[in-house]
Amino acid sequence: MSVRRKRRDRPVEDAAGPQVPDLATKGGRLEILDDTELARIHDVSVTLLAEFGMSDAPLVVAELVCAAGGRMTEEQRLTFPPDLVARALAGLRRDVALCGRLPEHDMALGDGAVHVGSGGAAPMILNIDSDTYRETTLGDLYDAARLVDALPHVQFFARSVVARDMDTDSLLDINTCYAALAGTTKHVFVSAAFPEHVADIAKMCHIVAGGREAFEARPFLSLNINHVAPPMRFSPDAAEVLVAAARAGLPCMVNTFGQMGASSPVTVAGCLAQSNAETLAGMIVAWLANPDVHAVYGARPMVTDLRSGGMAGGSGEQALLTAAATQLARFLGLPNSTIAGATDSKIPDAQAGYEKALSITMAAHAGANLITQTAGMQAGLMGASMEAYVIDNDMLGAIRRSLAPVEISHDTLCATMIAKTIRSDGHFLGHPQTFDRMKSDFLYPGLADRRSIADWQASGARDIRVQAKELATEILAGHFPQTLAPAVDATLRETFDIRLPVARMTKP
Repeated sequence: MSVRRKRRDRPVEDAAGPQVPDLATKGGRLEILDDTELARIHDVSVTLLAEFGMSDAPLVVAELVCAAGGRMTEEQRLTFPPDLVARALAGLRRDVALCGRLPEHDMALGDGAVHVGSGGAAPMILNIDSDTYRETTLGDLYDAARLVDALPHVQFFARSVVARDMDTDSLLDINTCYAALAGTTKHVFVSAAFPEHVADIAKMCHIVAGGREAFEARPFLSLNINHVAPPMRFSPDAAEVLVAAARAGLPCMVNTFGQMGASSPVTVAGCLAQSNAETLAGMIVAWLANPDVHAVYGARPMVTDLRSGGMAGGSGEQALLTAAATQLARFLGLPNSTIAGATDSKIPDAQAGYEKALSITMAAHAGANLITQTAGMQAGLMGASMEAYVIDNDMLGAIRRSLAPVEISHDTLCATMIAKTIRSDGHFLGHPQTFDRMKSDFLYPGLADRRSIADWQASGARDIRVQAKELATEILAGHFPQTLAPAVDATLRETFDIRLPVARMTKP
């Protein structure tokens, strides 16, 4: 029997069944810099904090840092002495775990653990039926959350679009929180514009969890906090949000966004040194506000296209910079997050595919614990696309699979089996080990087309975008997860000004 005939007799999709390989894999094998180079970068960061410091520190931040040994200079710059940096690095928690409301969505941020999800806060969305952009709404945010809820390789939901139909910052923050929690049981990341909004977000979480203690035992929501307006300057409102969130027991994503060549030096090394200093300033503040804080180091320097001044999130330089920043976080031993997947393409096309795959793969193999913006984002994070979520889910499955360790054992080296096969069939397709491992060792794509040219043409020669639009439309038409018990939902609506209609949250 020929090899071709055997392949026809045992179609992969039938033999594989619903099983998928274990994707609890580990990054950290990719090393852009060695330990000596990482130490030099960190030493410069410590010097910047000690000798130059951060400007625009709000009073609550200045009081915390000065009480711990910091100093306000004549130029009104808040400095952080090296021993304070060292104490904070020694005291910050390493055992950060972010939970889903179902245990299967829990994410432990251990050394090299990699988790991928959404994000972006885009103000525009690509219409699924016309390839034109429009402003985003609260309904779009809810739709994105429930789409992510249905996609197995998108592991968490970070607010990916801005509800531009909300009239005030307060309405925006509380309704964003509600729509995200209503749309998915995966871990949720939102933000707060002002420190007084933190209490409302925490209260909503406590109502959903059944109390503050229940939430803090299994925190299912985190705050993304961009506490810096680089270079080396606090964003006062966001820095106050950081303190309020730490004190409220909310996990804090301590994020910085220096633009290489614009708001940070044009060299990779200089950009990393400044970004590390800015991020550590936030980590120290969070730790001083609450020594038990779940703080995640979020240095995510971005690349500027120096011809236009715009972001170049899909560039090779960006992939290199992100991987190096991840290495620096791991060098410090801190649970960390980064951005990857910020394609500059406006639609989910070949450009989007190669730009996303390059940056996400490098970040994952460098060992980033949380990689945001990996699904659904277009146009340098200015746009979102529902079909892109579906395509990116396929891509993320392949990237996560590539993190698997290679097993070296007597069973996998197969010396005896190779010898026997050479003397018999001359191929391995019919061997029991091949059949067993095809169900356990291979992840089969949901959208990527592996059929023959003839079969593809016979079925209409459709490209991946056509299929992704159909699947996204199907999911959005039928997947309305009941993540909030009716009594809990009623309490939330009585307590807060919720603008998402109940009728919008049920299948027509």
